Amino acid sequence: MRWFAYLCLMAAAGFGGYVGWLLWGTGLETQRAQDALRAGFEETIDTRPPPAVDAEVTLPGGAYAQIEIPSIGLNFIVVEGTGYETLKKGPGHYTDTADPWDEGGRVGIAGHRTTYLHPFLELDRASIGSRVVLRTRYGTYTYEITRNFVIPSAGSGRVLEQDGPPSLVLTTCHPRYSSAERLIVTATLLASS
Repeated sequence: MRWFAYLCLMAAAGFGGYVGWLLWGTGLETQRAQDALRAGFEETIDTRPPPAVDAEVTLPGGAYAQIEIPSIGLNFIVVEGTGYETLKKGPGHYTDTADPWDEGGRVGIAGHRTTYLHPFLELDRASIGSRVVLRTRYGTYTYEITRNFVIPSAGSGRVLEQDGPPSLVLTTCHPRYSSAERLIVTATLLASS
């Protein structure tokens, strides 16, 4: 009986350690990636003219933009792509969505909410009218949040449809510590420089 109790305690400690690593330890990996991306990216902001249509501009996993939402204290480097390994570095740009410098379409960005430095942890607090700033090599783009809502995970890709004027959509899991639903924030372009 004593050995069984020890085994149960060891299993509980192992499980607790694993959960602790997922929630906080993974942030160490992301912070290192963010520091490396920021060091090479910030000096390139606003230094180039917009690229030609459909030009390959950023390699998967490379720095794509800097995103800021001052109202919730968010400031991260966005990487190109939304694959599992890519999102460990920070929020990711959906490769099949528009770029901020395009004349139309929707820019899509996904981010973790509870692991890997949880960039979108407080996204539910981003209120209508708040500003979202995307700084890229090709200019700075300011958006105004128009909606903040939750939808089921199944079919959530419809928020990435590419028709209409320039806009932005941010996606993350909802509720915290679950992926049963998606939290969606949409914004319209206010200004670009």
